[in-house]
Amino acid sequence: MNRQEILLLQQMRSVPSVTITMPTHRTSPDNKQDPIRLKNLVVEAINRILKDFPKREVEIVLKRMDDLASDVDHSHNLDGLAMFVNRDFGRVVKLPFALKERVEVGDAFATRDLVFAMNRTPRYWVLSLSEQPTRLYEATRDDLIEITDGAFPMTHSLPGGSLRLPGGQGINPSSKEDRFHEQFFRLVDQEYDKVTKNDPLPLAVVGVDRYLAFFRQASTKNDVIAEIKGNYDHMKPHELGKVVWPPVKEALAERRARVFDQLEAAIGARRCVSTIGEAWRYAHQGRGELLLLEEGYHQPARLSDDGMNILLSDNPEDFDVMDDAADVVVEEVLQKGGRVVFAPDGSLKEHGRVALILRY
Repeated sequence: MNRQEILLLQQMRSVPSVTITMPTHRTSPDNKQDPIRLKNLVVEAINRILKDFPKREVEIVLKRMDDLASDVDHSHNLDGLAMFVNRDFGRVVKLPFALKERVEVGDAFATRDLVFAMNRTPRYWVLSLSEQPTRLYEATRDDLIEITDGAFPMTHSLPGGSLRLPGGQGINPSSKEDRFHEQFFRLVDQEYDKVTKNDPLPLAVVGVDRYLAFFRQASTKNDVIAEIKGNYDHMKPHELGKVVWPPVKEALAERRARVFDQLEAAIGARRCVSTIGEAWRYAHQGRGELLLLEEGYHQPARLSDDGMNILLSDNPEDFDVMDDAADVVVEEVLQKGGRVVFAPDGSLKEHGRVALILRY
């Protein structure tokens, strides 16, 4: 599930809208308890709905929940599971990060736990370059999920691919074939942009030297975090993930280290603010270029009446208090085209655990 899909969930309005989230287990015997826990959460949701609605009015919602829960194959669980159900929609999503056990019934789906987990989990895109075909994956650590939206997977159907090269006296077949390969990988680059524009993440590129060179020449990407050389066309996603994640993990650590040099330069140029309140104010204005946040920092807070200031709170149970203002700032920076890097706890102590590098 990517940010675009979460945005679509957030836009849905229907009463009642049911959200169920829970941690799950990848292996036996731990995953034996998952169907029981899910069934219990569904029963809890049904009981809460029937307190407020006549059964005949919500029968379609109750049946959809029960059907979805019954259809889940728990032998292939990941670390978390989320169910979203209303009168017109039902979906179960397995996720490579743990979620809190929670049942929520309202006029919209509750996505905050999903957003929170996604923000604090290493995510990136993987392009596996090939003629037959090039595949795109959404990656979380070493978990890869193939994207089949838009044009992906993409097969080289130009001359030199599935079509024969045009002949003719004086024609250099190798040169002509190269031009068509460059054209194909330029199309790959364009389709990649379309699919990922609403969820900009670092990119890892996989392929033989020749294809990597073509893509490098054809692409305008400046956020390629790793290149993995080799032919992995026949690998399954979980096998490819084991190959890709180690170099990506190393590259992310190196990027995180370089960020502190950027922070020092921004402080010298007076393009940096500190503390959660200042970060929110400038992020809300669209001025946030790079947010640095300590990994373990969480802060209950409420927004001021004008929405311009964050007011810290010691009582997260109050109805108008956000569970985590840090996560709200993360979302604001990302939605306005900025980047976010999580830093080790204690590394931003002098900044109140939050620092925002400004665009201007």
